Amino acid sequence: MAGVIERRSIDVVPDDERHGSAVSQFTLWLSANLQVTAVVTGALAVVFGANAFWALIGLLLGNLAGGAVMALHSAQGPRLGLPQMITSRAQFGVRGAVVPLALVIVMYVGFFASGSVLAGQAVGELTHLGQTTGIVLFAAVTALAAAVGYRLIHLLGKVAGLVCALAFVYLGVRLLERADLGALLHDRGFALPVFLLAVSLSASWQLAFGPYVADYSRYLPRDTSPRATFWWTLGGSVLGAQWSMTFGALAAAAAPGAFVGHEVGYLVGLGGTGLIASFLYFVIALGKLTINILNTYGGFMSLVTSVSGFRGQRTLSARGRSAYLAGIMVAGTAVALVGKDSFLTSFKDFLLFLLTFFTPWSAINLVDYYLISKERYDVPALSDPAGRYGAWNVRALTVYVVGVLAQLPFLATAFYTGPLVAPLGGADVSWLVGLAVPAVLYWFAARHDTARLVDPRPEEGR
Repeated sequence: MAGVIERRSIDVVPDDERHGSAVSQFTLWLSANLQVTAVVTGALAVVFGANAFWALIGLLLGNLAGGAVMALHSAQGPRLGLPQMITSRAQFGVRGAVVPLALVIVMYVGFFASGSVLAGQAVGELTHLGQTTGIVLFAAVTALAAAVGYRLIHLLGKVAGLVCALAFVYLGVRLLERADLGALLHDRGFALPVFLLAVSLSASWQLAFGPYVADYSRYLPRDTSPRATFWWTLGGSVLGAQWSMTFGALAAAAAPGAFVGHEVGYLVGLGGTGLIASFLYFVIALGKLTINILNTYGGFMSLVTSVSGFRGQRTLSARGRSAYLAGIMVAGTAVALVGKDSFLTSFKDFLLFLLTFFTPWSAINLVDYYLISKERYDVPALSDPAGRYGAWNVRALTVYVVGVLAQLPFLATAFYTGPLVAPLGGADVSWLVGLAVPAVLYWFAARHDTARLVDPRPEEGR
């Protein structure tokens, strides 16, 4: 058992502990996306105005665009052997990285909560104990699995990917037995604002994986091909998400009254009764378990990274690990219990809100890693506020803030709409601005900073 329970946290994974192949990224990210929250995300494109035909195209474009950015982050894992967010210290400073990290932690708690709401419905029905008890039970199992760590997460990904894929094939057949696919796709009327909303929903879904995707590739051998890691990650994530979102969009178009607000019940009712219904409740819970473990594990990593930047920690005790995981679980469960009755609208606004803050981080991180630092970091300096990367990088933090602010005129949410949204016909293109503006600004600001560059000798940065 000692070899199964993970010992590493934010410390670099030594070469003699590396294992696996890039194919593991396909199974993990396929299973992470074949789940009910992705179904709801696809449904939202139709619920908020798009017809099924253009919703599916918009969702595909968003998945490809966001998935490519996410997969570029994944390729960093084998090279560095580090969790994703600790590399932000190279851009923002050892302590300055707490700024994007704080928002990442909010993201993890939010996704944990939203997943627990839907999984809690399934667990509550499966156990006949009700949604509230289902949420609590699901959260406890999630935290336990996250405590075991990396190996169990990948094993669960393989099992859940196969089981959920079979269930989605069955549900897809059942949906097409009830609905006429040709009729669902007959309406080809194009409206730019709702089409871009569909693109934004799926892009935000993929981009939200960026802050933790390398956490699950960092144990791969150092000589793993970055291209292989990129393509296997992209393939699994885009295939799984588009599959789930397509089902959700078609279900919302076929039966909006029955589906919206009753997502879990609709899926189970579509499949059948008796043992089949019980199996589908189990599948829904299993699919959510995979992604909620990722959220708990990623939240734990980000919380440790935030605190350790001020305390100078490089390792974490088993007791400390348990305490951090418990904190993420309690916070996420509390949010789930409070927000379970207004889930759908809140989740849509939450996704678009996240996109505003994570696209600038993603742009800065990728430009720095691939174009400025040329895929090499001084790993010991990532824990030293007096080292190469400093405590606070005001230049990078300024670019980040500018990247966030640049999106506001183009942002369309329930609580704020920017002044340039109406001239664009109500379209939200803020995420494109959030990628482009900070990427260009950071490249100009950092391209001549030779003090940050690492000597490209093989012994450096390990």
